[in-house]
This record gives sequence, structure tokens and C-alpha cells, in this order.
Amino acid sequence: MNSINGTDSATAFTYPSPAHWIDGRSVPGTGATIEVVNPATGAVVASVAAGTAADVDRAVAAATAALPAWAATTPAERAAVLWRVSEGLKSRTEEIAATITAEMGAPIQLSRFAQAGLPIAVTEAVAGLAADFPWTEEIGNSLIVREPVGVVGAITPWNFPLQQTVTKVVPALLAGNTVVLKPSEVAPLSARVLAEVAAEAGLPAGVFNVVNGTGPVVGEAIAAHPGVDMVSFTGSTRAGRRVSAVASETVKRVALELGGKSANVILGDADLVQAVTLGVSHAWINSGQVCGAWSRMLVPASRHDEIVEMALAAAAEYTVGDPTDESTRLGPLVSEAQRLRVTGYVERGIADGATLVTGGPGKPEGLESGAYARPTIFANVDPGAVIAQEEIFGPVLSVIPYADEDQAVEIANSTVYGLNGAVFGEREHALAVAGRLRAGQIDVNGAQFNPLAPFGGYKQSGNGREMGAFGVAEFLEVKSIQR
Repeated sequence: MNSINGTDSATAFTYPSPAHWIDGRSVPGTGATIEVVNPATGAVVASVAAGTAADVDRAVAAATAALPAWAATTPAERAAVLWRVSEGLKSRTEEIAATITAEMGAPIQLSRFAQAGLPIAVTEAVAGLAADFPWTEEIGNSLIVREPVGVVGAITPWNFPLQQTVTKVVPALLAGNTVVLKPSEVAPLSARVLAEVAAEAGLPAGVFNVVNGTGPVVGEAIAAHPGVDMVSFTGSTRAGRRVSAVASETVKRVALELGGKSANVILGDADLVQAVTLGVSHAWINSGQVCGAWSRMLVPASRHDEIVEMALAAAAEYTVGDPTDESTRLGPLVSEAQRLRVTGYVERGIADGATLVTGGPGKPEGLESGAYARPTIFANVDPGAVIAQEEIFGPVLSVIPYADEDQAVEIANSTVYGLNGAVFGEREHALAVAGRLRAGQIDVNGAQFNPLAPFGGYKQSGNGREMGAFGVAEFLEVKSIQR
């Protein structure tokens, strides 16, 4: 058994060492284990089984056996299970938040609101689609039927471990599929909580399976498996290319949610205080370890210096520290390896001539132990610079001046990515510019997150869409029956 301390020193959450979860039960690994390390302290939180191709075979066999009965249930019956899953996740909110804070370093307030809270909201939103989703429709003399793809392999990252898992698993289940999940080996613990909650909610054995392990072993085995009908992957663009290549051997469907280098375009008629304050927040949320982070702030050249001063003032609110402290805004990066990677980008930005406004390489003062990085702002960044083109996945914001609106759009669209972004300005003006950006989701003037809206990327940010009815449709085959 392992124990994780909650935010209240008198509270502790204890759970079984997360072995695999196959066919409705805990299945111990047969060999090596992988240590889960708290990035704030360096302490080992837990150890999980290092899965093998044989473990994937067992999980796929269980999912295959469970598929006919689960696919035969009605959408209403499946939705009822998912509503119970949402209730189960709610009952374990504090445990989930504390667990994710311990395994990947998210500040506890963010863990409660986003790491634990968003999966509940997404589960409820998807379950609520069952009644009105067009499972069948008529076109002329044809009956159009939407049916489960089959066995879905889901491969998820460490930055929002439960949220990214739920975003795949819940719509796949509502669509009538069975699932084999490989959570990130860096932050695998919440997947076990979801498996337990789903079983308690009445999900039949074999419908949802979890195999822990690394991408090169378990991820590749899932992508290559002839019994897996579809792979849904979230992670780096590099890894996504590999998943696509391996999956192509069996011509299975692949959905990819990959990297981003999102632009926050601040127009001359924007509310600058709102645009800059939210811009810094969205660049640094989760210590910048977000595929959709607004890591490029595009600003009118004539107001560059003014906006940089405003960004610097906003940055003062972002305290870095112990992620279990309620006042902490930024915790550590997920690992020392990630901290060194981010540091390398910061050093490259300095070497390439960008103006260092705040932050820089090295750790914040007083935080010499742990994977802490200094939140960094660069100004006068060249749009073609490495720090403006490559995904850093850390708290690094690049302020890029533009001469006119056409150049702003050109710069925003100039990377290989196209995941999301933002535009701030007079409403109709901002909407017009948003329509010119080559990205899958654009926020205008800080619009509220919508769990029913599709999310996904253009270009090398991936393909397919997650969340809402579009997310459910990803996991369905379409059949036409002529009558």
C-alpha cells in the first residue's frame, strides 16, 4: 500500500499499488516496476508495474470479449453508468487532487479545480449527450447507423493525467466501445482511481482496462495490436508520428492530439489589462506544461514596451513553491529532465538575442531542491527564433511585436502547429481575426471554457476532435443501409 498526504496535514489517502487493471480486477505485473517520483521533493510516491506486450494481449483479449455485450446496451444505459462515474469522481476529489499534485507537481488549488474538477465536468457533459445524439438518421432511402469502432487503445500524457484520460475514455464508452488505456508512466496513479470508480459504477469487467508501462513497450504494443481497432493518442508530435506509423500497419483509425505553439494576438483596440493578465495566466498555467499554452504573445510594435511592463507586473502574482501550499501559483516541472529541457530553451533564447525581462535559467531562490524553474518572459522575440517556433512545455512566454494586422496573422500561423490560440480586441474585429487563424480552437476576449465544444488541431498539432458530440463521433463507425 502507498500513502499520499493531502493538503490537510491530518489527511492521508491510501490506495493499492497500481498494478494493471484487466478484466475488472487488479493484475500484478510480472517483472520490473517504474517509480513514480514527486517532482517537488524527489521522493518516490509509488511504483507501478512495467507492462509488457503480453499484458497488452491480455487486456485486448478482455476488451474483445466484453465488446459485444457492452455495444449491445442502449446509449441511455451507458450514460447511466457514466453519470455514476461522475458521482464517484466527485466523492474522491480531494484524493485525486492530492494524488496528481504528488505525482506531477500541479499546485493543489489547480489540482482541485482542473486536474480533478474538469474530468467531472467532461464526464457529465458527455453523458448528457446520449439522448439527443444522432445515433441513427435517414437520408433519402438510406438509414445511417453509427456503431462502435470496437476496441479502442488510449494513450495519455502526464500533464493533465485524469482529464486527458477521461476526454478519451468517457466518449469511447458512451459510443459503445471497450478500452485499453496506457496512462503516462510519469503520472499513472489517477488511472487506477478511475478504474475503481468505473467498476463501482457498474461498468462490466473488461470494458475498461489499464496497462501501465512505457511508450516504446506498451504504447507500441497497443498501436500495433491487430485486435485494437482505433488508437487515440495525446502527447508530443514526435511520439504521435510514431504512433501513426505503427498503427498504419493494421490500417486502424488514429486520432492525434499533439503539440502546440499557440499565439495570443493582442489587437490595438484590445482591453490591454485583460489581454495581458489572461495572456500570462494561459502561458504559465500548470507551469506552462499545457499543449494549448498561449506561449506567444503577439503585440502591436508601437505598444510593445507598454505591454511588456504590464506582463512583468502580472508575473509578480505567480509565486513558485511547494505545490501542497494553498498560496502557490506555480509548482515544479514534472521532472528534473523536463526542467533541464526548459532551461536549455531559456539559454537558447538569451543566446539568440531575445530580451530577458524576468526569470532566466536556473532555479528560483530558496528552491534549490526539486524540479523548479523560474517563470520567464522574453521580449522583442524574433518570430522565427527557436523559442518562438518550438514547443517548450514550461513557463516561458515570448512577446513578439508585429507591424500590422496582416503580419500578426502571418506570425500566428507561422509555426508547424495549429492547436489553439486567442485574440483580444473589439468583439467583431477580434472575431474576424480569429477566423483567419489556422488553429482548431480560438478564444476571443477570454471566453469561457466549453466542455461541449470540439478541441483538436490543424497541421502538426494532430487530427480528429475531442469533447462534445464531435468527440463521441470520433469513436463511431458510420454505416449506410439502403432500403
